[in-house]
Amino acid sequence: MEQYQDIIQIIALSMGVAWASGLNLYAAILTLGIAGSTGNIDLPVQLEILQDPMVLMAAGFMFCVEFFADKFPGVDTGWDALHTFIRIPAGAFLAASAVGETSAAMELAAAITGGSLAAGTHLTKAGTRLLINTSPEPVTNWTASFTEDIAVIGGLLLALHNPVLFLILLVVFIALTIWLLPKIWRGIKLLFAKIRQWFGGESAADAQNAFNEQAQTPQALAEQVTDNLQQLDRPAS
Repeated sequence: MEQYQDIIQIIALSMGVAWASGLNLYAAILTLGIAGSTGNIDLPVQLEILQDPMVLMAAGFMFCVEFFADKFPGVDTGWDALHTFIRIPAGAFLAASAVGETSAAMELAAAITGGSLAAGTHLTKAGTRLLINTSPEPVTNWTASFTEDIAVIGGLLLALHNPVLFLILLVVFIALTIWLLPKIWRGIKLLFAKIRQWFGGESAADAQNAFNEQAQTPQALAEQVTDNLQQLDRPAS
């Protein structure tokens, strides 16, 4: 039974730090580093480096930078775009480190899963914030930013102290992400279609028609291809 609990704890910590990295990498490092350095938790050997004062200072500085950059519409989108190349590999690395000194295959599996989870979380966050930025008032943006910060800290603490509940909530989050990402992507495509309309003189109807054509379902595309082939097979009059 104790071995089973240890496995659940390792999985929760590994996936928790990957998920948190996709939202706010520096908050995740600070949460684990401070909790470990104060003796509240025992970090795996490969994550003990997060307790180093130099690492905590660097993470604290970058957290402050992100805290303010994340509150300004437009700036937060640029920050998210830059961190596409930081959060995802960092999430994979931390997930692999969280499994401790196990087999190389286990670490690689954790890195693959953690990187994918960090990517999904990051893309959901970045896409949602891009759509939120279309609102002229800043309150929605600030609310989303504070919610993300609180979610990272609370989620990691939950993973450490109640791993089973965290994993259940993580499965729910993954399901919501799979459902939400296509809708976010369609919203972003419509947003860029409207931007092209503003700068290119395209009418609203043309922009909507172009978006609808791009958003066709595979079945509709297959029917269109079939119709085109049938027209080609007809003898010329």
